[in-house]
Amino acid sequence: MARTIWKGHISFGLVQIPVGLYPATSDTDLDLHMVDRRDMSPIGYKRVNKRTGEEVPSEEIAKAAEAAEGAWVLLEDEEIKAAGAESTRSIDIVAFVDATELDPRYFVRPYYVAPEKRTAKAYALLRETLRRSGKIGIAKVVLRTRQYLGALIVRGDILVLELLRYADEIRDTGEFDLPKGDLEALGVGDKELKMAELLVASLEEPWNPDQYHDEFRAQLERVIDEKARTGRVSAPPSEEAPAPEAIDIMALLKKSLDAQKQKKKEEA
Repeated sequence: MARTIWKGHISFGLVQIPVGLYPATSDTDLDLHMVDRRDMSPIGYKRVNKRTGEEVPSEEIAKAAEAAEGAWVLLEDEEIKAAGAESTRSIDIVAFVDATELDPRYFVRPYYVAPEKRTAKAYALLRETLRRSGKIGIAKVVLRTRQYLGALIVRGDILVLELLRYADEIRDTGEFDLPKGDLEALGVGDKELKMAELLVASLEEPWNPDQYHDEFRAQLERVIDEKARTGRVSAPPSEEAPAPEAIDIMALLKKSLDAQKQKKKEEA
């Protein structure tokens, strides 16, 4: 079982439910190191002054923020610590919103929220209330010294605390040149729409996350295993990308749809 990273309680009105937080994900990235290829020795790094090129002693390294362009303000460790939120050991629910309202762009990192001993009834009460009402609990929680916004979401029999970004962390889509106006003005016809809808329907299937895998990591692991076994590995020849051509959307849609129909026939 995963180790708890935080213990406290959910504050639900006057109800307090003792809980623990557990990581809901695990890091599966390959741990690659920088080494000297001549003797495989690890490579360290020096902290240098970019203006002088000289190494900076650890006691002279400080934190600073750019207050204005080219103007920096030094911050001492005590000032940073004082600005941090005081740990309250509480997941304080401040509002309930419809589950459909929460934009996935706000999601940062999930944690499992598991009940402590002898709190099953209160935990189940909150969980089932959220489930039946279709609501999500918006909460504030302090982890280490930083206050986070979070969302308590029901997933099966467990509550998940999804840490959220704040609104000012989401970039405005207005900076992008997005297609506007009616579809006819953009050259999108009814036939293309219907063909695209047929293609979507042909690819429709229940969500099964187990069928998707990190193919890059798997391939890299095969390369590592092969090199460890033989000391060498062959790589496929690189191919130059063809020059882009004009896109015939209708032809591509028809080709994709025909391929899906053939695939289903073969599976049948």
